[in-house]
Amino acid sequence: MTVRPRVAVINDYLRIAPSMADWKRVEDRARIDFLHEPFQDEDSAADTLRPFEVLCLMRERLPLTRSLIERLPNLKCVITTGTGNRSIDFEAAEEAGVTVCATAPGEAWLATAELAWGLVLAAARRIPQEDRAVRAGKWQTSLGIALHGKTLGLVGLGGVGTHMARYGRAFGMEVLAWSRRLDEDTALEHGVRRVGLEELLRSSDVVSVHMVLSDQTRGLIGKEELGLMKPGAFLVNTSRGPLVDEQALLAALRAKAIAGAALDVFDEEPLSADHSFLGLDNVVLSPHVGGFTDDVYREWYAGTVEDILGYLDGEPLRVLSTAIPRVR
Repeated sequence: MTVRPRVAVINDYLRIAPSMADWKRVEDRARIDFLHEPFQDEDSAADTLRPFEVLCLMRERLPLTRSLIERLPNLKCVITTGTGNRSIDFEAAEEAGVTVCATAPGEAWLATAELAWGLVLAAARRIPQEDRAVRAGKWQTSLGIALHGKTLGLVGLGGVGTHMARYGRAFGMEVLAWSRRLDEDTALEHGVRRVGLEELLRSSDVVSVHMVLSDQTRGLIGKEELGLMKPGAFLVNTSRGPLVDEQALLAALRAKAIAGAALDVFDEEPLSADHSFLGLDNVVLSPHVGGFTDDVYREWYAGTVEDILGYLDGEPLRVLSTAIPRVR
């Protein structure tokens, strides 16, 4: 009797993956397990995932490190939603003979930009705080700021940042942008003014971070950078938590050195129930939902099904490697 390959679809926090795609074609050829809860540590991940031949990741919710890969002897294929995944050790996967595949990109960049702009509005007008106040029987407890005529500073002008630039201009804001590789022609194309990081931080009323996390960008916004910001300015981060020094940000928020922050990403996720951010009234929090919408999920999971079938057919799709870490 032929043993069917085992497939794990992991970190389905919302428990909706089964309804997001036609899995029947896979179920005819393999056994699928949908795993919903985050793993507490690498030991629990290794123990749970050891039997599986195919792992289907939801973005970067589970870092696939060398040590974890080495503890998964049955693993042959990894499928990550999106066009790439910087939490996978590609060299370790290649050495272990594990094929890594991506899905179609979906509209995650656009979805993230929309969420980021929602956080800008929420922070500027204190929408979550006023919502809580109304529910507690209080009326008009604080004043927000208008965005028209203010300055938006974009730390990064890639896929999300260019959408943010358009939103900022639509709200009548001057838009500044900085990144190490930003040139004048690109800045002009998107209607922004290219400046140095220091000038951007000093001049902006809203600073929104849109950078890829790497060794070079980790801690990009630290104590010194936060100290350059206006006392009335807001920091928004929808990219990756470690781009901003979390302890430095907490100190700035506690001291009211800046007006507030709006965060969708954190150093460790999910955010712990006793995290210091939860006790602050000048921070708006969302649970890393920037790129996650119904449309994006459906495209990602449909791509996951295609990738599983491609692997089972011996013709893997959208293969990633150490040389080509992303699909364009």
